Order: sequence, then structure tokens, then C-alpha cells
Amino acid sequence: METFFNLVQEVQKPGLCHRCGGCVTFCTAVNYGALELDDDGKPHYKDMEKCIECGLCYSICPEIDELEEETKRKAAWSAPCGRVIEASVARAKNPEIRSKATDGGVVTALLLHLFDTGRIDGAIVTKPTGPFQRRPCLAVTRSEISEAAGFYFDTSHGMKNMSEKYVTYSSIEEFAPMMKKGLRRVALVGTPCQIKAYRRMEVLGIVPSDAIKYCLGLFCAGNFVFGDEQKQKLALDHQFNWEDVKKLNIKETFMVHLKNGDMRTIPIADLDFMKRYACNYCSDYSAEFADISFGGIGAEEGWTTLVTRTPLGRAIYADAMDTSLEEYPPDQHPNFATDALSTVREWSVKKRETADRNRLGLGKVSVNVKR
Repeated sequence: METFFNLVQEVQKPGLCHRCGGCVTFCTAVNYGALELDDDGKPHYKDMEKCIECGLCYSICPEIDELEEETKRKAAWSAPCGRVIEASVARAKNPEIRSKATDGGVVTALLLHLFDTGRIDGAIVTKPTGPFQRRPCLAVTRSEISEAAGFYFDTSHGMKNMSEKYVTYSSIEEFAPMMKKGLRRVALVGTPCQIKAYRRMEVLGIVPSDAIKYCLGLFCAGNFVFGDEQKQKLALDHQFNWEDVKKLNIKETFMVHLKNGDMRTIPIADLDFMKRYACNYCSDYSAEFADISFGGIGAEEGWTTLVTRTPLGRAIYADAMDTSLEEYPPDQHPNFATDALSTVREWSVKKRETADRNRLGLGKVSVNVKR
């Protein structure tokens, strides 16, 4: 039986841990509490004596292939980028939501629709904690869901929010407060690695996977180190001041919107110096195991590309259409959704090929794991 000790050897030491929080979430959920996240969001033993060596933390890790085939079968996964039922380009009908959104505000509008119609009691999202900074939270009111709108490049992982070293979009560690509140109908908004860790829990049927009713995945080119040193270099290299920044966004490029209306367009490759080490080995760009995947790539400014992947995802999207969402007018660009999906597939293939190529080097050279 492989245990957390094996996760340390096979995932942490080579630098492959994504800080998704799945192993700690499970251990806390079943009330053993042998594991916890440190200030950098890295799992470690809290009390080794409490570990019962059940091996489930090992099985649900998105970097471990033990449940890969079962997870793919449950999701009806297919190459090159997961199951695709339909692709769309849409935006929130509410202009107030769009004004705060990164792209078209579709994720926020859909969450509010699910909440208003009584389909969810809350959502695991992130909320602002300062300029371009966020932390994961469990939103249980309409206002808390609304406050989570928008893209912030610095999005700290885990509940502690103590470090600038590792950042991500949300954390499934928020399962713990979800369980304490007794919520049984929650939407999870997360990155591909977080969605995959949850799907592994679902395959095993372990607590608290039964409380998550909808998985909303975010397109992800990578998570980035975003400390003062990195911010200064980015601003210097691309000639802007952070005080002048209004909004950030990632589509085919990284876009810095300035308050005076100007925009700095930065190639994604120019962010490699900030990319978290483990992201170089991640092969999932488009959240292939989500109910619906979202992102700005392939869509015009102010619109969101969506990929519905499950019948459940298609159902909630269709239910929100016309009341909360509107699709891009087909008469303006009849092939817009098809073209957007082609772009998503192109980026998915590119990320998978890059990850596979990088993994070939693992074990051939020594790895310096940044702490």
C-alpha cells in the first residue's frame, strides 16, 4: 500500500506537487488530521502518528496514475482535450457582472443563477484580499459570490494566505468549512489539477465528494510566483507601473489593462520565469474533467469561451441561457464557437506536448525543488 510517504518521494521531491490540497482535504475530511498545508501550500505531516496508512491520499493525487483509467471512464474522456458536448461563446446578461469580470462574467453569472434557483447552497471560489490579490473561500451568500468576480493574477493557495511563493485560483481545502456548515450542494470553481483531484475522490466515493454538485473548470496556462521581485521585473520589462493597472487577463497573451485605456500585451512565454515549477509538467490546459470549462481564449474581449463536457453541465448552461447568459450573436460570426474550440484544442495539445517533453527529462538531471 502506497502512502503519503510515497507521495513525498514521487511527487514532492521531483517538484511535481501542484498544491491542489486534495490529500490534506481528504485526511481532514475523515477526521484523522495526519496532514496539513504549510505556509507555502505544500502538504506535510501534521501528526505522523495519526496516519493510518490507508493510501487514499496517494490514490487521489492528480500526479499519480493509479486511478487514471477509472477517472477517464467516469468522465467519458476522449482525446485530444477531454469530452466535448458543445462549445459556446457567451457573456453575462447583467452589465454590472460584466463590469467586474475578466472576460464575459459567465462563471459568476452561472453561479448566481444556480444560487438564485436553489440548486446550490454555496460555491468554492476566491475573493479579493487586496490589489490583485485573492484567497480561496466558501461563498454562501449572493453577495459573496458576486465579490468573487474578476481575474487577479496573484491568487494565493490554501486557507492561510501567508506566502507569495505559490499561487493558484482556489483550493479544495475549502471542503473543510463546507462540511462544518453541513452544506450538501456546492459548486467547485477550480483549476484542472483541482478538478482532477476532486474527480479522483468521486471515483472512490469518499467524503466529501458527494457534496460537490457542479465542477466549473478554468482554462489554465499555469500558476505563477508573484512576489515583489517578479512584479518589479514584469513591470520593468514591459514598461508599466502597477499603480496604473486596472485589470489583468490571460487569453492567447497576458494582457495588462491600464487605467488610461492603454494595454500591454505580453507573450505567455515571457511569464515562464514566474511559472510554478510543477506547472511545467501539467498536461491539462482546459480542465478536461469539469462539467463546464471556461476561459477567455478564442473569444473577443468581453466574452467567454465555454466547453460543456457533461450532460449536467449542458443542462445548467441551457437553464441559465436567456435569463442570466447570452450567446455571441451568430449573425456576426457564425463560426465563432467552432473557431474558439479549435483554439482551445490547439492550446491543449501544445500544453500536453510540452508537459510530455519536460517529463522525459525527469530523472536524467537533478531537480532543485524551490521552497
